[in-house]
Amino acid sequence: MSAKITCMKSHSPQTRRELLLRLSWLAMGAACAGFPIRLLAGDLAALDVAYAGSMGSMMEGPIKSSVAQGLKLDFHGRAQGSGALAQLIVGGAIRPDVFIPVTPGPALMVLRAGKADSAQPIAKTEMVIAYSPKSRFTSRFEAAAKGKEDLWKILLDPGLRFGRTDPVTDPQGRNIIFTVMLAAKAARQADLVEKILGSTINEKQIFTEPTVMARLQSGALDASSAYKIQPGPLNLPYVTLPKEINLSGQNVHADHPDVTLSVGGKTYSPEPLIYYASVLKESPNGKGAAAFIEWLKGAEAQSIFRHYNYDAPGDASSLHA
Repeated sequence: MSAKITCMKSHSPQTRRELLLRLSWLAMGAACAGFPIRLLAGDLAALDVAYAGSMGSMMEGPIKSSVAQGLKLDFHGRAQGSGALAQLIVGGAIRPDVFIPVTPGPALMVLRAGKADSAQPIAKTEMVIAYSPKSRFTSRFEAAAKGKEDLWKILLDPGLRFGRTDPVTDPQGRNIIFTVMLAAKAARQADLVEKILGSTINEKQIFTEPTVMARLQSGALDASSAYKIQPGPLNLPYVTLPKEINLSGQNVHADHPDVTLSVGGKTYSPEPLIYYASVLKESPNGKGAAAFIEWLKGAEAQSIFRHYNYDAPGDASSLHA
């Protein structure tokens, strides 16, 4: 049973009090009669969360519903590339309660701007190569997934359509470049990056994150960069990569100090694919934000993470400015 008052502001104060009193009587009667009372969205405190676009299906699904039930918070998500979100927060264009990027870089940008005090590690992932079941290369990718064919030879095929995100605004756009750089270093094949990805900003390959996955589903792309968490919810297959190149290692930067990427006027180094959560200082709902981050580190949320193919953050440390 639910009740809703519309246009209450148009009534006099006395009328509004009478309407509210009647609503409370209706709710009490329903409870006594054993009817469930559905909470209206307005009954929950709003929680605005800006998060890495790769987290969309999990955040808008089980996380949103669990937070409403367990924390009584009305989750409002904003999914976008982590770097772009960090810039919006630092510039004051958006004021979310919580920021959850992937990789330390965007989190540190927000911390160093004085917008948050710390960033807590909550999960991690790794780079994979996702592919379309509708691709003419499907059988070859399946063989590569079983270790029976060289993945890089498939990606070098001139007829293959490959997708990735913008390395200027999205960490994943840089991470696929780092992954191929590390593969080139391991194979001692210096031109591998150029042959597979072309120029750093290759307009034929670069799409927004949701568009890349949609194009794989439709068959408009044969393969793309992806985090391990992304293909599963969309029923897309993928090929895992060796640990030494998939950016899952905590010390990837220290292990490869010679690997750097200059794009958009900045120089980047490879970073571990760890998701961090911060309560922003200007948070309209600081109490709810703090409770949410503690919940993210707890058993219920971590169980959801495992179901969606995220790995535990392991021994990753908190970040501070």
